[in-house]
Amino acid sequence: MPDIESETDIRLLVDTFYEQVNHDPLLDPVFNQVARVEWPRHLPIMYDFWSSILLGSARYHGRPFPKHLPLPIDATHFQRWLELFEATVDTLFTGPKAEEAKVRALNIATMFEYRLRQRGSLSVL
Repeated sequence: MPDIESETDIRLLVDTFYEQVNHDPLLDPVFNQVARVEWPRHLPIMYDFWSSILLGSARYHGRPFPKHLPLPIDATHFQRWLELFEATVDTLFTGPKAEEAKVRALNIATMFEYRLRQRGSLSVL
């Protein structure tokens, strides 16, 4: 299997991952009924996000965390998101960038979950 090396690889990763999310009984309702994600708009943002992280394209200029604050999500959702992401990477790619993608996803999920747990208390996070 190839490693993640190009924009085409990023698109394949993102598209395959979100296809899994859209069929997942835990995550699908959050994305499609609660957040009402507009997929044609969201997917290019995710391409830019992961391209910036993994390929250094610097195309992503956003703040992803605030959009997650109002969502009814907890550690269970982050664990499932991470499971699906890691399984998608493992199915499609192998190599240093694939491993980096999984580490980055773990770091993102961990930080988001931590910060969301703090939302009930006074916090500057």
